[in-house]
Amino acid sequence: MVPQICVLFGPSPAGSAYLPSLTDVVIMVEGKASLYVGSPRMVEMAIGEKTTLEELGGALMHCKVSGCGDVLARSDEDAIELARRYLTYMPQSHRELPPPREAAPPKAGRSIDEIVPYDQRKYFDMYEVIDRLIDAGSWFEIKRLFAQEIIVGFARLAGRSIGIVANQPKVKGGVLMVDSADKAARFIWLCNAFNIPLVYLADIAGFMVGTKVEQQGIIRHGAKMIFATSQATVPKLSVIVRKCYGAGLYAMCGPAFEPDAAIALPQGQIAIMGPEPAINAVYYNKIMELPEDERAEYVRQKREEYARDVDTYKLASEMLIDDIVPGAALRDELIKRLEYAQTKVHEFPPRRNGIYPV
Repeated sequence: MVPQICVLFGPSPAGSAYLPSLTDVVIMVEGKASLYVGSPRMVEMAIGEKTTLEELGGALMHCKVSGCGDVLARSDEDAIELARRYLTYMPQSHRELPPPREAAPPKAGRSIDEIVPYDQRKYFDMYEVIDRLIDAGSWFEIKRLFAQEIIVGFARLAGRSIGIVANQPKVKGGVLMVDSADKAARFIWLCNAFNIPLVYLADIAGFMVGTKVEQQGIIRHGAKMIFATSQATVPKLSVIVRKCYGAGLYAMCGPAFEPDAAIALPQGQIAIMGPEPAINAVYYNKIMELPEDERAEYVRQKREEYARDVDTYKLASEMLIDDIVPGAALRDELIKRLEYAQTKVHEFPPRRNGIYPV
């Protein structure tokens, strides 16, 4: 009902370890804060494992490995200042809107058109894209060290609080893993609880595949993120920065989930998968039947056909996306779309039985 913060300065063992985890955000002081169910001595007595407090439940471990920590602070003073900054993005309760601040221009640097390559196989740094979109100095990241293939955090767009959910192609190609799906879902719920609009920046090949992630429950955690996106009633703006394939299209609030606006850069592509694996999956038997010297040309032709089918301008002509804008115009387009979206009627307050889904 109101924002809840835990600033953890020291140990929080056993039953008290659950109190921080019930809050919206946990700020931990590096080298001092810790969370653990059983102490190192208890662990050794119970299961024979020798460990240290830092390995077992230290601030760095929780912010980087377990995800129980959201923000790592350098000192007690830094932790308090981070808590103050966090509250500037929040309303006083779920019945209010976040307070606006004075607008600021974005950070100077390369344009988005220069940053984002057309080649789907080349990576870029999504932080650069974020810097060109948001008010300079307004970025407040959540779980920066955890599941780095996805980026979540608060920012301001022309003075308004927004939540950003972005794939990071620089880390694991931006593919969604078990931890990153959970990280994103919880952040989406947080924004939805406190009336903070969501901006999705998509460059995603989909969810990770393989026995390891299936055994970890990629379907269960992926469904959690898709559910969080589908149930969010705050304004949602979806930007197809480059590629958006498979179930990643749903997780990143693609057109099927009816965002307030679905915008694509000219580099953008929406498809079930990329052209290389798609052609191999659909035409494998046919390719194998051909003489070896004819296969390369056949594959090339099929890939060109596939590329025409998923062309951004064709999708826009079929009204699957609302607009195609160059990177240089994206910030202004988002500001305009957000202003319009906030005039529309959204469910208010956006709660589900007064609790977060778990």
